[in-house]
Amino acid sequence: MLLLPVAAHAQVVERTDSTAMDQLPSRWSAGLAVVYRDSEYAGEGGRTRLLPNVAYDGERFYLRGAAFGYRAYTDDRFELRAFVAGRLDGIDADDFGRAELARRGIDRDLLEDRDDSADAGVAASWKGAAGKLELDVRADVTGTSDGYAVSLDYSYPIRFGSTSVVPSVGAVRLSDDMANYYYGTLDREIARGVVAYRPGAVTVPRAGVAVIRPFAKRWAFIANLEYRALPDELKDSPLVEEGANGSGSLFIGISRGF
Repeated sequence: MLLLPVAAHAQVVERTDSTAMDQLPSRWSAGLAVVYRDSEYAGEGGRTRLLPNVAYDGERFYLRGAAFGYRAYTDDRFELRAFVAGRLDGIDADDFGRAELARRGIDRDLLEDRDDSADAGVAASWKGAAGKLELDVRADVTGTSDGYAVSLDYSYPIRFGSTSVVPSVGAVRLSDDMANYYYGTLDREIARGVVAYRPGAVTVPRAGVAVIRPFAKRWAFIANLEYRALPDELKDSPLVEEGANGSGSLFIGISRGF
């Protein structure tokens, strides 16, 4: 619950903690992190958060960022797990820029909030000498968007002494319901006179790099930089900053293992 203020950074934190826990021997870790996100939403700009960074990695149960999960099966190369996780991508209508929306033909006073939600899902990962491949399927269980997302990511750890650098590439497929809720205009807004826009199902490519540097026996420095490229369907949304091609997130934290 301490991680709920992470907002739109939830999935970045989750994947960062997953990478870090693969590298660290301690089951429990706690620390602090700073997360910055350059938002694609019109007028929102950058958002910086200071947050507690708590993770647990047990034989069956784990806690990573805003995700709590259970490993149904695991061996040296393959893992299958079920989880619940926060989808904290919501935005208050007041956080949009009035002038930026007006340039796209939207009156901010006619918009509604896009709410946070929670997902339930399953994930499978395969790892070996060639790296790690992870498939993640999750669906909104709160009725907020009634949508789902499917992601596929590949990562490859590179060691420099005690430091691990983990580049990754992947993509997430948002269902039409999820994409329409977060990037389209809602029926109630359209009834008030807002232009109708629904992007439909979209695929969002992403790439990132994580750095894990242990120090002082039980401590570790963890950083993750991620960039998401917006497909044309999202660039054309009247809720998105005019001229925006993508959005970036930066996670920097320190953790101590127990």
